[in-house]
Amino acid sequence: QVQLVESGGGLVQAGGSLRLSCAASGLPFSTYAMGWFRQAPGQEREFVAAFRRAGILTNYADFVKGRFTISRDNAKNTVYLQMNSLKAEDTAVYYCASRPPPFQGTVADSQGYNYWGQGTQVTVSS
Repeated sequence: QVQLVESGGGLVQAGGSLRLSCAASGLPFSTYAMGWFRQAPGQEREFVAAFRRAGILTNYADFVKGRFTISRDNAKNTVYLQMNSLKAEDTAVYYCASRPPPFQGTVADSQGYNYWGQGTQVTVSS
Protein backbone atom coordinates (compact mmCIF):
# COMPACT_ATOMS: atom_id res chain seq x y z
CA GLN A 1 0.00 0.00 0.00
CA VAL A 2 1.46 3.33 -1.09
CA GLN A 3 1.30 6.21 1.33
CA LEU A 4 2.49 9.79 1.05
CA VAL A 5 2.21 11.71 4.30
CA GLU A 6 2.85 15.44 4.39
CA SER A 7 3.75 17.40 7.50
CA GLY A 8 5.17 20.76 8.46
CA GLY A 9 2.34 23.07 7.52
CA GLY A 10 1.04 25.75 9.81
CA LEU A 11 0.46 29.43 10.36
CA VAL A 12 3.30 31.83 9.66
CA GLN A 13 3.63 35.56 9.18
CA ALA A 14 4.47 37.02 5.80
CA GLY A 15 8.21 36.92 5.25
CA GLY A 16 8.59 33.81 7.36
CA SER A 17 9.63 30.28 6.48
CA LEU A 18 8.28 26.76 6.69
CA ARG A 19 9.66 23.40 5.67
CA LEU A 20 7.23 20.80 4.45
CA SER A 21 8.06 17.11 4.50
CA CYS A 22 6.50 14.22 2.65
CA ALA A 23 7.30 10.71 3.81
CA ALA A 24 6.68 8.00 1.25
CA SER A 25 6.17 4.30 1.77
CA GLY A 26 5.20 1.35 -0.39
CA LEU A 27 6.93 2.52 -3.55
CA PRO A 28 10.49 2.44 -4.94
CA PHE A 29 11.10 6.01 -3.87
CA SER A 30 14.54 6.49 -5.37
CA THR A 31 13.24 5.67 -8.86
CA TYR A 32 10.33 8.10 -8.72
CA ALA A 33 10.22 11.78 -9.46
CA MET A 34 8.47 13.69 -6.68
CA GLY A 35 6.63 16.95 -6.78
CA TRP A 36 4.65 19.49 -4.81
CA PHE A 37 1.37 21.08 -5.81
CA ARG A 38 -0.95 23.44 -3.97
CA GLN A 39 -4.59 24.38 -3.98
CA ALA A 40 -6.00 27.59 -2.59
CA PRO A 41 -9.69 27.96 -1.71
CA GLY A 42 -11.81 28.32 -4.82
CA GLN A 43 -8.86 27.71 -7.12
CA GLU A 44 -7.57 24.77 -9.08
CA ARG A 45 -4.59 22.74 -7.96
CA GLU A 46 -1.37 24.19 -9.34
CA PHE A 47 2.17 23.03 -9.76
CA VAL A 48 4.78 24.33 -7.32
CA ALA A 49 8.01 22.36 -7.71
CA ALA A 50 9.26 18.94 -8.72
CA PHE A 51 12.17 16.79 -9.65
CA ARG A 52 12.21 16.22 -13.38
CA ARG A 53 13.07 12.56 -13.00
CA ALA A 54 14.62 10.55 -10.21
CA GLY A 55 17.80 12.59 -10.24
CA ILE A 56 18.65 16.07 -9.08
CA LEU A 57 17.26 18.34 -11.79
CA THR A 58 14.31 20.39 -10.65
CA ASN A 59 11.57 22.63 -12.00
CA TYR A 60 9.78 25.43 -10.21
CA ALA A 61 6.72 27.50 -10.88
CA ASP A 62 7.66 31.07 -11.68
CA PHE A 63 5.87 32.40 -8.61
CA VAL A 64 8.15 30.45 -6.23
CA LYS A 65 11.50 30.70 -7.98
CA GLY A 66 14.15 32.00 -5.63
CA ARG A 67 11.94 31.46 -2.58
CA PHE A 68 11.17 27.72 -2.48
CA THR A 69 13.56 24.78 -2.72
CA ILE A 70 12.65 21.17 -3.27
CA SER A 71 14.98 18.46 -2.01
CA ARG A 72 14.89 14.77 -1.27
CA ASP A 73 16.54 12.22 0.98
CA ASN A 74 16.32 8.80 -0.63
CA ALA A 75 17.63 7.11 2.50
CA LYS A 76 14.59 8.43 4.37
CA ASN A 77 12.12 8.15 1.47
CA THR A 78 11.28 11.79 2.06
CA VAL A 79 10.90 14.86 -0.12
CA TYR A 80 11.01 18.36 1.30
CA LEU A 81 9.84 21.81 0.32
CA GLN A 82 11.68 24.65 1.99
CA MET A 83 9.58 27.79 1.71
CA ASN A 84 11.15 31.15 2.45
CA SER A 85 9.90 34.72 2.12
CA LEU A 86 6.35 33.50 2.32
CA LYS A 87 3.56 35.70 1.06
CA ALA A 88 -0.14 35.79 1.84
CA GLU A 89 -0.83 34.43 -1.64
CA ASP A 90 1.12 31.28 -0.77
CA THR A 91 -1.74 30.29 1.52
CA ALA A 92 -3.03 26.93 0.31
CA VAL A 93 -3.17 23.23 0.99
CA TYR A 94 0.11 21.74 -0.19
CA TYR A 95 0.23 18.24 -1.64
CA CYS A 96 3.11 16.00 -2.49
CA ALA A 97 2.81 13.54 -5.33
CA SER A 98 4.81 10.79 -6.97
CA ARG A 99 5.58 10.52 -10.66
CA PRO A 100 6.62 7.09 -11.89
CA PRO A 101 9.00 6.21 -14.67
CA PRO A 102 9.01 6.63 -17.65
CA PHE A 103 7.95 10.12 -16.52
CA GLN A 104 5.43 10.83 -19.25
CA GLY A 105 4.28 14.35 -19.86
CA THR A 106 5.67 17.40 -18.14
CA VAL A 107 6.56 17.83 -14.48
CA ALA A 108 3.82 20.42 -14.10
CA ASP A 109 1.05 18.14 -15.38
CA SER A 110 -0.75 16.63 -12.40
CA GLN A 111 -2.05 13.78 -14.53
CA GLY A 112 1.44 12.35 -14.69
CA TYR A 113 1.45 11.74 -10.93
CA ASN A 114 0.01 8.50 -9.65
CA TYR A 115 -0.10 8.90 -5.87
CA TRP A 116 -0.99 11.91 -3.74
CA GLY A 117 -0.74 12.79 -0.09
CA GLN A 118 -3.62 14.10 1.97
CA GLY A 119 -2.24 17.63 2.00
CA THR A 120 -0.99 20.01 4.66
CA GLN A 121 -2.39 23.48 5.26
CA VAL A 122 -0.10 26.48 4.95
CA THR A 123 -1.52 29.80 6.07
CA VAL A 124 0.46 33.01 5.67
CA SER A 125 -0.82 36.03 7.52
CA SER A 126 -0.11 39.48 6.13
